[in-house]
Amino acid sequence: MSTDIENLFKDKVLGHPAGLFILFFTEMWERFSFYGMRILLVLFLTAPIISDNPGWEWPREHALALIGTYASLLYLTPIIGGYIADKYIGYKWAVVLGCLIMTLGHASMAIETPWSLYLGLAFLVIGTGFFKPNITSIISTMYKGKESKKDGAYTIFYMGVNEGAFFGMMICGYLAENFGWSWGFGLAGIFMFLGMLQFWKAKDLFGTVGEKPNKDKSLEVQKNETEKDVNIKLNPFTRLDYVLIVLSSLGGLLYLFNDPLEKIEGINLLPFELGGLSGSNAVVLVALMLFLILLVTRVSRYLPVVRDRIIAVSIFGLFTVFFFAAFEQSLGSMTLFARDYTNRELVGSSAMVFKIIDALLTTIPLIIITWVLYLLSKKTFNRIAVSNVILAIAFIGIWGLVLYRLYDKFSQEGNQIEASWFGILNSFFIITLAPLFSKWWESKYNPSAAMKYGLGLILLGLGFAILAFGTKDIPQGAKTASVSMIFLILAYLLHTMGELCLSPVGLSYLSKLVPARMIGFMFGIWYLAIAIGQKAAGTMGGMIDKITEQYSLSTFFLIFTLVPIGFGLVSILLNPLLKKLMHGVR
Repeated sequence: MSTDIENLFKDKVLGHPAGLFILFFTEMWERFSFYGMRILLVLFLTAPIISDNPGWEWPREHALALIGTYASLLYLTPIIGGYIADKYIGYKWAVVLGCLIMTLGHASMAIETPWSLYLGLAFLVIGTGFFKPNITSIISTMYKGKESKKDGAYTIFYMGVNEGAFFGMMICGYLAENFGWSWGFGLAGIFMFLGMLQFWKAKDLFGTVGEKPNKDKSLEVQKNETEKDVNIKLNPFTRLDYVLIVLSSLGGLLYLFNDPLEKIEGINLLPFELGGLSGSNAVVLVALMLFLILLVTRVSRYLPVVRDRIIAVSIFGLFTVFFFAAFEQSLGSMTLFARDYTNRELVGSSAMVFKIIDALLTTIPLIIITWVLYLLSKKTFNRIAVSNVILAIAFIGIWGLVLYRLYDKFSQEGNQIEASWFGILNSFFIITLAPLFSKWWESKYNPSAAMKYGLGLILLGLGFAILAFGTKDIPQGAKTASVSMIFLILAYLLHTMGELCLSPVGLSYLSKLVPARMIGFMFGIWYLAIAIGQKAAGTMGGMIDKITEQYSLSTFFLIFTLVPIGFGLVSILLNPLLKKLMHGVR
């Protein structure tokens, strides 16, 4: 494999192997389709049946219950997809399979029937499970022995993530809101398919990197590791551990499926009460208790330093749950706020200023990544011509859609901004602010992990404080309003700054604090924390109508202000304790 890694580094683009940019564009198209579809989902499900662009007019609580379960499952299936790739099919074929299944999911959703929606979401969950963990595993394998260049590689890759999300939400949102929902769902599928084809036709460029695992070699490595680490591997999974894993997983999955089924279809998989709690709530509480027992019993069996570090990771995981429960309102209640409560009409000079800014936001990033495509083609056309042609076709399509959208916008006297447009602000702010935060983390003023978490949560809460202030004059129970869009823009800015403080550093600290032999288990715990946060986001966001009717919309956003700020202050207060638990890891 080392020979194949060396071969990958012979053809370089911007100082990195050309293969990295194949992965960059594959990830870009996958994120294009994923975010392009996801930003539309809540709008489509809650749009009035009788309108110029009819949706299904679901209650907001029902729509967000489904979206919360879908988003939560997206962070659970990668644990299984990564295991299957590691053991059986390899990373490359897992990526191809994931792309194909997700393409089928987008195509199914474009049909716009209940059965096709559920089937499409199921395909997207399964496909993401194969795709998400394994494309990053290819990068990790590519840079073995070249760790000094790995940070730069992941930075470039992360740009692909945000470029895809940016254009997906912008273009799919434009088509869906102006021409029909099927156009947005269908376009997401088309670019997912093109992303799969360009990767499939370029897979030979990687040689044996990401191929099916060699069982004999794996056994040999495992044997050597066992002999080497026999004195420190003192905590194997017991039969009780496995029982607790199975029972807590079943309880969690029952809750995830029962919540939307009960609300949307009236089907209750858990038709009983326990201690005054509904069956669904009782089961999820029991599942969480069993999981905590598993975590506590396993942690207590480790040596003191390892035990303390895992306790620190677990505390950060708890903060992560509350962060994502609030942060993921961006694709739920905040998108509904953009559609129903925000003044999106611009006229006169303000409309023209926005059109110019929008045109620059759209074309400048596209020019840059088109230039990267040109550099990649120069290096690799002789070896993977078909892949380059497919990429060129995809970019011609994107340029055509972008130019048509700009022509349509400039030909109108005023301008109505699509509700989905505000979703691109997170990607835009990440692209522009990430270099500044990266320099901050590398300077002598680099704060500790607990301070970063605290700052991230406080910034998130302040973003919601702006929305709470902006909505204070909206009457109790109001279903529509006309709040200035500046409040939503500032909220996205603060939320992104909070994300940059917390989200990227979480996995970094996890890899530093946890011994290599436990990294798989703890990554699973980390994804579980995000999954719980995603479901909590849907459940809490679904309360928007009840809280607005009983109190006000400002009160709804005030809850998301106080909870993150409160946990942010707790994180800062725990800084001395967490530093002690981390035993010198920074």
